[in-house]
Amino acid sequence: MTTMRSGTAWVADGQPPPQPRARRNLLVGAALVLVSVAAGLTCQAVFTSWLPSDRTQYREYKAAEACPARSVIPRVEDCLREITFTVEDTSLGAKRTTATLLGPEPFPRMVVPFGDTEPALSGLQHGDRVTGTVWRGVVVVVAERGIRQNSSDAPRDEPQMIAAVGTFAGLLAAWALMFGAMHLARPRDLGLFTWRPYGKWLLIVTAATCAVVGLSAVWTGLPWWVVPTVCGAVVAGTAWFLHRDLRLGRVGR
Repeated sequence: MTTMRSGTAWVADGQPPPQPRARRNLLVGAALVLVSVAAGLTCQAVFTSWLPSDRTQYREYKAAEACPARSVIPRVEDCLREITFTVEDTSLGAKRTTATLLGPEPFPRMVVPFGDTEPALSGLQHGDRVTGTVWRGVVVVVAERGIRQNSSDAPRDEPQMIAAVGTFAGLLAAWALMFGAMHLARPRDLGLFTWRPYGKWLLIVTAATCAVVGLSAVWTGLPWWVVPTVCGAVVAGTAWFLHRDLRLGRVGR
């Protein structure tokens, strides 16, 4: 083996040592592979745990019946119990929308979160008496003078958005693995597999597609499995067309 000194670096068998950019690309590649593993595990957890449990919880909530009268009310019940509360105060800020309700034991003070101020929350004042529907220890509905509003704790039939989260995690895992593998395999020449423009635009399209398709599926009532199907097709098509156009010079770098 022939060894010679060049500057401050040793060169063995005529092969130059890794350049700073190549070493950086190797580190980036390893980091992207770790991101891919984490995103893949998140995707698996969403589709095997979060989505099934959320759908089961919603079905159980819709099937729940009114609770029987009891002298001592337990904290957690699988039935629906209506309890009269007194409004202590409300918070209608952009970051925190809640109502603090005072009631009998075992619910002496409940801070109930809401996703919106309408139709009931904005009209509540200190001292108002409201009817709260409690399920499994949380207030799921607040009613005042016949106006009802679901709290943020009320189970919802919106599996499409959960599927959108899982789909984004899965596509992120694929994106990170693809770019990470290229950084590790070709640290000195990444070709088109750089952050700008290929990686950046592909990630933007992935996030935007999952958000738009997920929300559209919720609004139109499409089944949740439409979300990963459509998102996967759109992102795969975008990746192919963008790679082709970059390779042919149709899109500026």
